[in-house]
Amino acid sequence: MTKNRLSDLTDHLFAQLERLSDEGLDAEHLEQEVKRADAIVAISDQVIANGELQLKAAKLFAEHGAGVLPMLPQIGKATD
Repeated sequence: MTKNRLSDLTDHLFAQLERLSDEGLDAEHLEQEVKRADAIVAISDQVIANGELQLKAAKLFAEHGAGVLPMLPQIGKATD
């Protein structure tokens, strides 16, 4: 089974939201969850930015065809 899909990221984000919403957390555990949430958000932002970059590359390929592949080796065959 493939891991690390965008749906997995969504699951992690909602799980963190649930942990932050736990009214039974004491101040120390809440602080830990806030730090964890900050780290998750930072990583999530990078994952989303990477996906946006991949989408831009795919759009260039769709609009301009194989002529752009030498400049976008990760979406086509690498040129050596």
